Amino acid sequence: MSKLMDQDFDVPLAKRPRHIAAIMDGNGRWAVRRGLPRIEGHRRGVEAVRRTVRECARLGIRQLTLFCFSSENWKRPSEELQFLMHLLEHYMIEERPELLENNIRLSVIGRREGLPAAALQAMEETLRLTSQNSGLHLCLAINYGARQELADAVRRIAQEVQSGRLQPDQINEQTIAQYLYTAGMPDPDLLIRTAGEMRLSNFLLWQSSYAELWVTERCWPEFDEELLRQAIRDYAARRRRFGGLLPEEMPDASPANGHVSSAAERRHLENIQRTRTNSAPASAQEPLTPPADGQRSGFYSENGNVGEWSFGA
Repeated sequence: MSKLMDQDFDVPLAKRPRHIAAIMDGNGRWAVRRGLPRIEGHRRGVEAVRRTVRECARLGIRQLTLFCFSSENWKRPSEELQFLMHLLEHYMIEERPELLENNIRLSVIGRREGLPAAALQAMEETLRLTSQNSGLHLCLAINYGARQELADAVRRIAQEVQSGRLQPDQINEQTIAQYLYTAGMPDPDLLIRTAGEMRLSNFLLWQSSYAELWVTERCWPEFDEELLRQAIRDYAARRRRFGGLLPEEMPDASPANGHVSSAAERRHLENIQRTRTNSAPASAQEPLTPPADGQRSGFYSENGNVGEWSFGA
C-alpha cells in the first residue's frame, strides 16, 4: 500500500466519487511506440491496475470498475488473445493475497462463454475468497459489451412478461437496472479514459448516463496515482446538476412582475428596469417579463435608447 496517508490528499472524502470506472486504453500503442511487442504493453497494464486498485482503496473509493476485455476484443490476433487469457488467469491467482489483505471484494461482469476453463476456475476461486470483504469493491468487466448487456436484460424481462410474473406497465428504469449485469451496484460518478480517445466504446452505456468524463492522453501503462488524484480533483471541481438546478439556481417567485425567475434572472430584470426608468417617460415604464418563446437575450429600442436584456442561464 502507498505510504501516503489519506489526509495528505486535498479533496475531502465527501467530494470524492463513490464509484470510478475506467476504460484502460492504449496498452498496445504504448508498447509499439517503444519498439516492444504489444503483449508487453498488456503486462505493464497489469501494473497500472495494481497501482490504481491500491490508491482507490487508500482514498476510500467505494467501487472501481475496470474495462479489462471487451466482447469485441475477440477480433485481436490469436497470439495476443492467448496471452490475455493467460494474463487473466495469472492475475486472478497472484492478486489474491493483496485483495484479501486489503479487504477488497472482487466481482466480474460480462459473459463467461468463450473464456478458458483455467481462467474461469481461477476467477471463481478468487470471487469466492473475497466475497465477504467489505472494503473497495473491484469490478472487472471481462468479455463485456454494454449492448449485449442490454440485450440480455431485455431478453430476461421479456421472459418474465411471457411467464406472467411481470406486467408491461410495471417496467420502468429501475426494472431494467435490476436485470443488468451491474444490478445492485451504484452508477459510476467518474469515468476515466486513457490514450486520448473520446468515446465510450460500448462500456456501461446505461450506467454512465450522468458520469463525469475525464480523458488523458497518457496510455494506460502510464496511469499512476497522481493522474488518478488529478482526475478526482477535476471531478470534485465540477458542478453536477443531473438535469436539474443547483440550490443557488432554484427559482423563486417574483411578485413585482408576476413571473418566476432565478435570482440571477431577477438581477438582470432589475438592471434593465432601472435603465428604462432613467430613460423613458412614465407612460413607457412597464414591468419586463421573460418572453414566452423561451428567448434568453436580445436588444430593445425605446425612445431612441438602445439596451441589451438577458435572462440567467
